[in-house]
Amino acid sequence: MTIANAPTMSVETQPLLLDVSNTTLIVTPEQFELLCINNPDLRLELTPNKELVVMAPAGGESSEKNGDLFGEIWYWNRQTNLGRTFDSSGGYDFTAIGGGQLSPDVSWIEKSRLEGVNIVRFIPVVPDFVIELRSATDNLKPLQQKMIEYQRLGVRLGLLVNPKNKQVEIYRPEQEPVIVENPISIDCNEVMPGFSLSMSRMW
Repeated sequence: MTIANAPTMSVETQPLLLDVSNTTLIVTPEQFELLCINNPDLRLELTPNKELVVMAPAGGESSEKNGDLFGEIWYWNRQTNLGRTFDSSGGYDFTAIGGGQLSPDVSWIEKSRLEGVNIVRFIPVVPDFVIELRSATDNLKPLQQKMIEYQRLGVRLGLLVNPKNKQVEIYRPEQEPVIVENPISIDCNEVMPGFSLSMSRMW
């Protein structure tokens, strides 16, 4: 596998476009921000090792399932007004605490933790809750590694929803993941009071 460093650039230079087939591209957080600006139609992430990750658009089935997951959390949050909910297009910047720049499929942050925080660009706050949804074409291992990274950063509750195997992997800080087989719902009350996430439309 080829490893390449992105060229040094300023805002005035030509846009940085992507051709990263068979290449691991190493970029700085500043270059990553420019990539996102210059390639708004792509879903991009930056690992803690500054490796660029380019994600293909979701298929219709995964997009529908992700919408169902987001909708449940959005509706609960609208009823309780306890926090703020973000979909898969929302990016987080964890570089200040030794992480990368990631985009969970669904995330939620308790309201008081965002007071005075500028979220016009990437959100510089570790979310309280995240969901990653495995699509039909996703390898499981990278998603599990991503969940472990969320766990390391301090996400209080993380769910890896795996429709292919009818499983949910539950991640909590400083605990081993728990795998639940074919659940009807997942109790999220420990982080989101009164909320239980239905799995009825996932399987």
